[in-house]
Amino acid sequence: MDPVVFTLEMGVVMAALAFTVFLFVTEIIRVDLAAILVLVIIGILSYVPGLGNLADVNRLFDGFASNAVISIIAVMIVGAGLDKTGIMNKVAAQILKRGGTTEARVMPIVSGTVGFISSFLQNVGAAALFLPVVSRISARTGIPLSRLLMPMGFCAILGGTMTMVGSSPLILLNDLIDTANKGLPPDQQMEPFGLFSVTPIGAALILTGIAYFFFLGRYVLPGSGEKPDAGAGHGTSDYLERVYGLKAQVFEVDVPEHSALVGEILADINLTNNLYIISTFYRGKVSMVQILTAEIAAPCRLAIIGKENVVRDFAKRYGLTIRPELDVFAEEFAPTNAGIAELVIPPDSKLIGKSPRDLLLRKTYGLSLLGIHRGEDTLSHVEYGDHKPTAIGLVPFQAGDMLVAHTRWDNLMRLKRDRDFVVVTADFPQDELRPHKVGWALTFFLLSLSMILFTDVRLSLCLLTGAVGMILTRVLSIDEAYRAVGWNTVFLLASLIPLGQAVQNTGTAEWIAQQILVALDGWPIWSLQLGVAILATAFSLVMSNVGATVLLVPLAVSIAVASGANPAVFALTVAISTSNSFIIPTHQVNALIMGPAGYKVTDFIRSGGIMTLLFLVVSMVMLNIVF
Repeated sequence: MDPVVFTLEMGVVMAALAFTVFLFVTEIIRVDLAAILVLVIIGILSYVPGLGNLADVNRLFDGFASNAVISIIAVMIVGAGLDKTGIMNKVAAQILKRGGTTEARVMPIVSGTVGFISSFLQNVGAAALFLPVVSRISARTGIPLSRLLMPMGFCAILGGTMTMVGSSPLILLNDLIDTANKGLPPDQQMEPFGLFSVTPIGAALILTGIAYFFFLGRYVLPGSGEKPDAGAGHGTSDYLERVYGLKAQVFEVDVPEHSALVGEILADINLTNNLYIISTFYRGKVSMVQILTAEIAAPCRLAIIGKENVVRDFAKRYGLTIRPELDVFAEEFAPTNAGIAELVIPPDSKLIGKSPRDLLLRKTYGLSLLGIHRGEDTLSHVEYGDHKPTAIGLVPFQAGDMLVAHTRWDNLMRLKRDRDFVVVTADFPQDELRPHKVGWALTFFLLSLSMILFTDVRLSLCLLTGAVGMILTRVLSIDEAYRAVGWNTVFLLASLIPLGQAVQNTGTAEWIAQQILVALDGWPIWSLQLGVAILATAFSLVMSNVGATVLLVPLAVSIAVASGANPAVFALTVAISTSNSFIIPTHQVNALIMGPAGYKVTDFIRSGGIMTLLFLVVSMVMLNIVF
């Protein structure tokens, strides 16, 4: 191969790379602003005589219309559309049901699921779709978002190595092999790889990533970050005790078929036993909005609010079984769906003088009334302190009464428009869910996915099809779509694209590759392969993984042929190693999770540095075992 001569343009590009890394590591300014600054510098320097190859100034901002950036915008909108229907709440509930609420159990399930999905869906798409799921899991469990998103994001990247359609470099590899074969003698021709040829390697990498965070996560992940955003008002038990002194918890109890409770009226049970039955589960259906004059039918389950000793005595008396934690009611009591709300009865309310039972408060307004705060006193079914239980269902409302109620947030949104109430609670999710749109959301999501898997249509266009479809069918509005996009991520990625192009256009990448490979000349085959892997890893940090693959595969094949190694394995080493991008947030997935979790670049350096080394070791071992 002809030697590449070092030029002034290459020196400028290497200085720009060093400056970019310096800004990223020190975070003197935000990383998205740093990327925009580098874009401006590259553009201005391109006007200097002798530096014209740094960038085509007429196409300097093409990165904002690139396939990768448009794909990220579209997938964020698609994810927001699915979230708007409540699907992601249900996914989160299923994960919590199977994985519990501890980090050690939740993290492997989430990471493994995303890793598997990203083996056939672009990794940034898989990560973006699960971002709202992980946010809800964080809110419900109290696990900081920063301790869940990085394992999920890294496994999304690793999942791209599971199949030959899992990442752009692997999709491109067989075409590059066909091109390289034209310059090789017949006995050295490379066979194309099958769809699942790389699956053992990818599976080993995903398992390595999960094991890494499982055993070392407590040391390498940031301990905080953004606090879990329950976004849902107040936790039931803590809030009742802190504000009103009501020491009560939520219990789930089983009522057997022949229990003495069968046929009893809910309101009578509440008053007689100093507790509050807030929801029932009967014949497979959970009902939080019901008439308190209804009778108990069994077998069923009840969600009861009350003091622990009172509920236990009640269960023992009637032969009920108390479950150790919420099961069928977990979704209804999740702070992202429902919680404690406070409402005031204004002087002109039509409810004054009427009791909750007169109004059928639960059925009409969706409010499970737990207490009435009137003056200095709080009336409640539940006995606490020196206060005796009160049949609040029969207490007529007065002007100025503060109602303490458990309700779904979508009910509370509707009550904000009702002039008979003044909603005091403000810190709850005020985006109304649209479960009736779930059919349209799934239709356009599956349409996008089918186009990605079974057609040659450009990725960004496939995802935009789903995004536009959801907007047209009013799964979400165009304004909600704009708000769903993380514009800091968009500007970070789009602004770095010209720097990657400058690395390639000026010959800087080829010169660096040639110097390293020349230095490795004569070394053992395994060390040459490791050198190729390290080179591909480094290039993927500063330029697109597709660009790094196109540049390095021909060089790797030439080195393999000259050293007597298997050229196909060397080519595959390049394509897999370009996914080894964890140290700085230049990969699309890392950029996506950086903002929501509040990560700093140093967090990626600390956690990603070890992951990078593990990736190199495991991929090298598996490549040589499998091939």
